[in-house]
Amino acid sequence: MNSITTSPSNEDLSLHARSIRRSILTMLTEAGSGHTAGALGMVEVFVSLYFKLAEQKADNPSWPERDYVLLSAGHICPVLYATLAERGYFPLSELATLRDINSRLQGHPHLHSLPGIEISSGPLGQGLSQAIGLAMAFQLDKKTNHVFCILSDGEQQEGQTWEAYMYAGSHSLSNITVFIDRNNIQIGGTTDQVLPINPLDEKIRAFGWNTITIDGHSYSAIENAVSDAQESDQPTAIICNTTPGKGVSFIENDFTWHGKPPTESELQRALEELT
Repeated sequence: MNSITTSPSNEDLSLHARSIRRSILTMLTEAGSGHTAGALGMVEVFVSLYFKLAEQKADNPSWPERDYVLLSAGHICPVLYATLAERGYFPLSELATLRDINSRLQGHPHLHSLPGIEISSGPLGQGLSQAIGLAMAFQLDKKTNHVFCILSDGEQQEGQTWEAYMYAGSHSLSNITVFIDRNNIQIGGTTDQVLPINPLDEKIRAFGWNTITIDGHSYSAIENAVSDAQESDQPTAIICNTTPGKGVSFIENDFTWHGKPPTESELQRALEELT
């Protein structure tokens, strides 16, 4: 599907989400490496953006009037790849090449390697700064493009992220909306164990941002938050409370799944839960 002619229902979005979760698990198992928990946990956000909320054209990824979706948390790229394929940016069959040498689907996204990839990412904490550059350029050129940037909660431990928050807030960059995956885990344990970041909403708000906290698995909550962002004269941060490993019982809320793929037997168990 290259263009969306009607607004999809939540049921339609849920069907895409289930398909994308199955793709994520399958491609990670085939690759034998990669990040599972965060990718599964952000599916509803990606589905909402690419199938309903962001102005995009799968048959024209470089459309000048598009909204930009920047994945700063590059390690969860399986959800980005699976969503782009589901949306029609490239064939679903190519997902099986994840992390293969010379594949367009590397372990972290690489600009120009694949349709729909807007930035190279991997080193955490840099995506918001890049989003600010785009947003400022659009404002200077009086363009209406909106910039969506997806961050992990672990990235909130990076100093560059807070410099970026401060800059965007002071310049009232209302054409930026940030989604923060608040799943409370990172590779070394929970965020509270590694380096606590609460009260996250109050901190970001103090830097001049419109800040909203939602259920990151609720399509209506995601849509309402984006609508609120469109009406704000400040940049907006949407803190998405998510379940890492969402949809697979033995993966959910287990930080050890942050950076490991399923085995073949675990894949079959997971797919059975997603039928």
